[in-house]
Amino acid sequence: MGLPRESAYHRCRCGWIHPPLIRRGRCGDKPPTATAPHGAASSDAAYTATPPRTKEYDITQQDNPTTAAQALDHATAGAPEVATVEELAARAPVRPDSPTFRELGVREETVEALESVGITRAFAIQEYAIPAAMRGSDLIGQAPTGTGKTLGFGVPMLEYIDGPADGADGVPQALVVVPTRELCLQVSRDLEQAGSRRKIRVLAVYGGVAYEPQTNKLKSGVDLVVGTPGRLLDLAKGKHLRLNQVRILVLDEADRMLDLGFAEDVEKILSMLPERRQTMLFSATMPDPIVRIARRFLHHPLTIHANHATDTGPSPDTEQFVYRTHTMNKLEVLARVLQAKDRTLTMVFCRTKRAAQKVADDLDFRGFAAAPVHGDLGQAARERALRAFRTGKVDILVATDVAARGLDVTGVSHVINYDCPDDADTYVHRIGRTGRAGATGVAVTFVDWEDLPRWRLINATLGVGEAEPAETYHTSPHLYDDLRIPEDVSGTLPTAQRTRAGLEAEETEDIEPKKRSRRRQGPARGRDDSSEAPRSRKPRQRTRRNSDAEAGTKPAGTPKAAEATPEGTKPKRRRRRRRGSGESAAD
Repeated sequence: MGLPRESAYHRCRCGWIHPPLIRRGRCGDKPPTATAPHGAASSDAAYTATPPRTKEYDITQQDNPTTAAQALDHATAGAPEVATVEELAARAPVRPDSPTFRELGVREETVEALESVGITRAFAIQEYAIPAAMRGSDLIGQAPTGTGKTLGFGVPMLEYIDGPADGADGVPQALVVVPTRELCLQVSRDLEQAGSRRKIRVLAVYGGVAYEPQTNKLKSGVDLVVGTPGRLLDLAKGKHLRLNQVRILVLDEADRMLDLGFAEDVEKILSMLPERRQTMLFSATMPDPIVRIARRFLHHPLTIHANHATDTGPSPDTEQFVYRTHTMNKLEVLARVLQAKDRTLTMVFCRTKRAAQKVADDLDFRGFAAAPVHGDLGQAARERALRAFRTGKVDILVATDVAARGLDVTGVSHVINYDCPDDADTYVHRIGRTGRAGATGVAVTFVDWEDLPRWRLINATLGVGEAEPAETYHTSPHLYDDLRIPEDVSGTLPTAQRTRAGLEAEETEDIEPKKRSRRRQGPARGRDDSSEAPRSRKPRQRTRRNSDAEAGTKPAGTPKAAEATPEGTKPKRRRRRRRGSGESAAD
């Protein structure tokens, strides 16, 4: 049962939605917590969480059980500047019997670079992908986000790349194609750290920033390029990026690239590469378009499933809750969820850019430290929000699906689907931000009445066990019990708990391309005007085509004769204006 029309009812300061007979702020202190607003029927039965499933990983369809504590993605979150970049590090335990990188036959320089940040043993995807890729085989790696895919393909690439000490000529030898700018910065940072002992030159190219810094680095020489499809094509068409010597290609998050409409760009990039190359494709899901690309561009690939079931599903370490909420009451429910106990960093996902901005503004008005990330923001604004989120100045990141993949931020405890995902893959991608590599997390999904058919399909695909979510309002007792929310919270954050610095405390970097000014500022290049006197501005002269003054003649029908002028000077012409016939006769 839904709430009444918003035009006939208003939202009070207490959080209730009242009929027009009750004036604003005249209803009392707090609403009761036992019933839904206006006596709406609410299913308050206790919610039983889905029991955790045993984690598995397999190679070529052969399952091998592992322990409950799995690997954390070595590729932790990165930022564009050095001051706020999280260094590559091992942040979760691995299996004690997993092999070390030295036992896998990795170069000693790479092993030392990884050991310097505490990474010694391989994760599931790395244990099987590194030996297969080092043999030169084409590879398809299917693993969820947060299982170490970056080093799974990065370490084999570094094995066959020649560094400056090996006589590299500065032409890119390896290429990594990623769907988003944030993932581009993350992958390039991690690969640069792993190849630091050999001085491997890694360049990240992505849109939204000026071309000149990227083209200058390409001229000075790079060994490995990580980029988004659009900027890679622009640099290749402009003859700045040479792809004729690329020996290893990696398509990371390939399914996300297809979702963003990069399929045609990826095919153009593949057509520019040499035929004899090694191609590796990594993806969390394997839809039909990815399978077609693999059959077309990969040669006898080896498929590896690590820490992943054949039917892709969410992480078993993530506790999932699904609530049927009303559009008019959804923000109130979100404000209560954000005050749950043990909540740290939280990501809220919306379907549209406008909704993400509106939710972020509403949460900021209620006292929460929130920052938006969506496509309407420039690159500088997006990186500012991500830096503030990673450094803890804000603890809530409101994003669209463009940020659901590629963002690797440690310490995310809650993921909230403010809008119901469109399909099962989007659901898996969103909640993959929490419960990563042995850590536990909480995923909360809001399902509106109109989203029920879509959610039933997602539930049938993934087996969440909530085909009919419980009708939930901000006063429903089971909401407070499931998420451990204190009973005395309201829709605004108390002043005593507003300890975050906020987005305003993070400075904005000027990384956008600047437009050239038409006016030249200062003296011309190569000239020294310090000793010259200032030039007087020459008065503007009007000239007309086929002027009779150039021939020194005057037309016969002029009203006045030309006056005598000194020799060598031209007579001053009188400006002729068109007038009516009556005025010309009077003149």
